[in-house]
This record gives sequence, C-alpha cells and structure tokens, in this order.
Amino acid sequence: MKIITLYGNENYLIRKSVKGDPQAQRLLYEKFAPKMLSVCRQYIKDLHFAEDVMVNGFIKVFKNLDSFQHKGSFEGWIRTIMVRESISYLRKRQFVVYDDEVFDAQRERSVDNEGLLDEEYVQQLIDDLPEGYKTVFLLYAIEGYNHQEIAQMLEISEGTSKSQLFKARKMLQENLSLKGMSPKSSSANRK
Repeated sequence: MKIITLYGNENYLIRKSVKGDPQAQRLLYEKFAPKMLSVCRQYIKDLHFAEDVMVNGFIKVFKNLDSFQHKGSFEGWIRTIMVRESISYLRKRQFVVYDDEVFDAQRERSVDNEGLLDEEYVQQLIDDLPEGYKTVFLLYAIEGYNHQEIAQMLEISEGTSKSQLFKARKMLQENLSLKGMSPKSSSANRK
C-alpha cells in the first residue's frame, strides 16, 4: 500500500499557505530554503547576510503568495524574488562609508594586481548597469543559467534575455574602455 502525504503536493501547500497555515508555510520554507540560500549566496559572499536576505525574501514570498498565478514553476517564482532581494541588498550596501585605512588598503591591493581588474571595481561596473541588464548578466555570466532558464525565471522572452545580455556586455566594455582597460582581459567578454 502506497502512502500519499497531503503535504507532498506543492499546490496544496501553496493554497494552505495563502490562507495563513503556519505548518504549510514551514513545509514550503523547508522545501525551498536550501536552494534559495544557494541563490542568495551566489550574490552575497557573507553567509549571514545571505541568510538575512533569504529570510526577507521568504517574507515577501508569503506576503505575495496570493499573486502567484501558477504559470511557470513555483521554484522559479521564488528564485526570482530571491534574486531581486539579493540585488536590492547589494544596491543598499553601496552606500556604506569606509574609513581611510580600509580604502587605502583596498587601493594598494588594486595596484598590486598589475593589470587585473579589482573585484570591487568590477562589481561597481556591474552595479552601474540598468536593472534589466544587470539581472540577466548576473544570471548568465555569474550563475551559469541559459537564456531559456532566465526567460522563465524573469518571465521574459529568450530574445529579450539575449538582447539584455548583449547590451550589458557592450556597456561593460564601453565603461572599461573609458577607464583605459582592455575589455578583452575582462571576464565580461566571455560568451
């Protein structure tokens, strides 16, 4: 005899969670939290901050669960929220003021790289991209998703994903050229 658990059905858990059932919400959280922490961790180096972003993302998931239209995968919908939360965190973090010692140490490290692009400089170039370009660029170049997966996650066409990536790469190359650096030495030029 095969035992079927009611809580194994994702749609059932979603319906119960929309109604505020804490057990269903906990089960959804437990099912998706490890994958979503991985998504946040790709954008945010510090695990503690990545966990905070993931928890904030799940708050939005449960707050907006009634807007999930069951078009596409539920995991893709959650992943989109986590990516947006991660990017939002990174944008807010840009406004942190560093003391002179930290800034000087960072400048020395940049000079010692002899031609290699500084990570923070590259992150700043990426952060300066328009949101659509940046999202597609990070998903494709950093996280390794293909255009079909990006289109599904962001609910755009594959052509839009390809166009956004092309424009992001072009803008990054132009910004590198303005700074006198060769875009060919940049990993942003990879296909």
